Amino acid sequence: MALPRRLVYLGSPEAAVAPLRALVAAGFEVALVVSQPDRKRGRGARLVPTPVKAAALALGLAVSDEVDHVVAVGADLGVVVAYGRLIRPPILARLDLVNLHFSLLPRWRGAAPVERAILAGDEETGVCVMGLEEGLDTGPVHACERVPIGPDETADELRARLVARGSELLVRTLSAGLGAPAPQVGEPTYAAKLDPAELHLDWSRPALELHRLVRVGGAWTTFRGRRLKVRRTRLLPVDPSEPGPLAPGVLEGIRVGTGGGELELVEVQPEGREAQAGTAWRNGARPLPGERLGA
Repeated sequence: MALPRRLVYLGSPEAAVAPLRALVAAGFEVALVVSQPDRKRGRGARLVPTPVKAAALALGLAVSDEVDHVVAVGADLGVVVAYGRLIRPPILARLDLVNLHFSLLPRWRGAAPVERAILAGDEETGVCVMGLEEGLDTGPVHACERVPIGPDETADELRARLVARGSELLVRTLSAGLGAPAPQVGEPTYAAKLDPAELHLDWSRPALELHRLVRVGGAWTTFRGRRLKVRRTRLLPVDPSEPGPLAPGVLEGIRVGTGGGELELVEVQPEGREAQAGTAWRNGARPLPGERLGA
């Protein structure tokens, strides 16, 4: 494919803002940006645009929430980044589209590749520019880059790095002209969107698994009948000179026992309050000897 200069862009969340800005900065003409409709947010239930729509308007770009409009602007190519909706076959038949996906395909096809990579304990992930087709992230790949995952890195931190690397990869790949893509190779895995129930901390599970769940974001437990969000934890080494690890859920200072090993509560957020250091929460809550989380 010749160097595409006139693009349409489809994206919605904050993660799709940087790639849009990078394409504009690189000199690509973005004829239209398609994003999901404004939604009511906040106490006043006022309509708020998606981050991509707000960024596009600030850049002076035309914006629509109707995906069918992409075929009417004479674009050379469509670029999709976390749009949030499937593109229907009639549009795929009329316009070539590429997708910036935040995993090393075919591993973690689907809606939550960053979170699933962390939960699985993957040591690396990456970004791919792939051709869009009707199947879920099944299209051939134009380019990929590998990105290591830090042992304590949160999903938000990892996503920010992937967005930065992906924006560079997208501009570089399009600037070189899209050559023939290669089919995906390997065993596919699927990254289903996280169910809220998955974020509940079951203290009978091993500390390593719970630490990964906290890194994903939104993990929670209860304390004295009220919800307690656990925002950051630290894995603690087991000291063989001590009598033994704490029982699952039992607190000692900011240490908490699990089904295997212990965690330190680095940052928590009590129900109805701001996030705070684990030590500040302990000083205010004053857990009693033997008191448990999740009881």
